[in-house]
Amino acid sequence: MNRFCFLLCAFLLSSQFLQAQPNGKIQKSLVRLTATEVEPDYRAPWNSGAIQRGVGAGFVIDGNRIMTNAHVVSNSRYLTVEREGDPNKYQATVKFIAHDCDLAVITVTAPNFFKEMAPLNFGGIPQLESTVSAYGYPIGGERMSVTTGIVSRIDFQLYTHSSIDSHLAIQISAQINPGNSGGPVMQSGKVVGVAFQGYSGDVAQGVAYMIPVPVIQRFLKDIADGHYDKYVDLGLSYSKLQNAAQRRYLGLQDDGRGVLINSVTAAGPAGKFVQSGDVLLAIDEHPISSDAFVEIDGDRVQMPEVVERKFKGDIVKLDLLRNKQPTTVKVALDTVWPYFLQGHAYDVRPRYVVYAGLLFQPLSLDMVEAYRPTDLRLRHFFDFFVTEQIYLEHPEVIILTNILPDPINTYLSPFRYSIVDEINGAKIRTLNDLAKAFSETPDRFVVKMIGEGPPLVLDPKQVEAARERIKTRYNVVSEQNLEEQPVAKPPENLKQS
Repeated sequence: MNRFCFLLCAFLLSSQFLQAQPNGKIQKSLVRLTATEVEPDYRAPWNSGAIQRGVGAGFVIDGNRIMTNAHVVSNSRYLTVEREGDPNKYQATVKFIAHDCDLAVITVTAPNFFKEMAPLNFGGIPQLESTVSAYGYPIGGERMSVTTGIVSRIDFQLYTHSSIDSHLAIQISAQINPGNSGGPVMQSGKVVGVAFQGYSGDVAQGVAYMIPVPVIQRFLKDIADGHYDKYVDLGLSYSKLQNAAQRRYLGLQDDGRGVLINSVTAAGPAGKFVQSGDVLLAIDEHPISSDAFVEIDGDRVQMPEVVERKFKGDIVKLDLLRNKQPTTVKVALDTVWPYFLQGHAYDVRPRYVVYAGLLFQPLSLDMVEAYRPTDLRLRHFFDFFVTEQIYLEHPEVIILTNILPDPINTYLSPFRYSIVDEINGAKIRTLNDLAKAFSETPDRFVVKMIGEGPPLVLDPKQVEAARERIKTRYNVVSEQNLEEQPVAKPPENLKQS
């Protein structure tokens, strides 16, 4: 009897041990990342910015590469990697980074670093209510941590790192805290996601998200040629067509198909082919239901998922109903640069021009978050930059953001947060236009702002006399930065039609 009890206890203990590590020895695949970051200073962009330190996780994949989140390594100036059970810190380098889907691949050049490491393999999309485990290095300790939870939702979600990109994301109940970011989420010994964001406790309890395998695989496929081309987009918005009377008005059959195109971005791939008021019936032969879902590989997914899986230059076929007549167009996919103004920029210095102690900067999300302006016109230009196609007249919206006080600009504070329209009669469409205008030598500069009110007038001789004084007083190392662009360069020949 005693021997039987001993064997039974031993069996139970060994079973519990096996169950405690359902995904194997993750320690041989997991790494701890420490990034020293420099956050750009948009209020004084000539400065290098504030130094910060962040901790995250990563895991080894094939090809001696480490996968992590983009937000873990963004703006990093020095990056180190630690292995479980190894006291050394190894310098790492970012090889590829995708801010639009919050993923990055880094590598370590130290000899034999990957010799004892085991690359992880990817699985698929886990089933709802199935159990997953998240691994990382969250606050509260130095060693690996694991939390478990269930898959509670599979849906499109906003990726907060860029603030403008929405992709497929999987909601899990496993706790995701600072330090978990970039770590693998495992099921049955395979990676089913990368931990990346969640809600703070005062918003929602136990709600976290992971980047699913389809997004990860798309990123890896994109960088296979040595360059990341970013996600593509059609550049249009649409509405569901589930109302029967509305469908009859548009000439649609009672077959539950089609969505209504609300707006089309002129600078987007579909700008020359699709019109507002068109009804989109199918995309790449996938019929679109009236609730904006399509069926792919036996699964019902939201219509944008068709484009999500494609790459720059790929052709997509659109079946439309225009003025109650069927038509078909083919669109070559690309990015939509006006969207970038409303997203965060990383790994670049802010662009700016300082003249007469006046700081001019292009409108951007980072600039808005730095200054928190309340000017209604400025907010309107930001909020409706894409939907009202403001970019056609102003590819870059140039703002007088700050004033470095000096006798030559003492009474100019009412112009702060104004939008520059013209300088001496020449339209200012980009920051380069502004820099070129100020490089001229007229008797005076008459700067006209958008809206009513008097122009801002500067005397070039007085400005030149005060130049060194202002630079010294405010430690302005460089009076302008035009080259490093935080957004895609707008086409110079884009005109309003």
